[in-house]
Amino acid sequence: MSKLEIVVGKNGSLKIFGEFILKDADGKIVEPPIRPDKNWISLCRCGHSKNKPFCDGTHKSTAFESEVTAK
Repeated sequence: MSKLEIVVGKNGSLKIFGEFILKDADGKIVEPPIRPDKNWISLCRCGHSKNKPFCDGTHKSTAFESEVTAK
């Protein structure tokens, strides 16, 4: 099994590559959207997605800015 990879997008979402289990605050499993053509999901960081916790691209039309870089 390969390592889980999380990529912080500049002014965008968190992309998760690899196997994972996503749970809500109550510990219930959150099923990601079915994307048979992709091996990743994106989690919203801007707070404007209509499909939280998943990114729907709304950050592109808002003033969301966040650039996270390694130190």
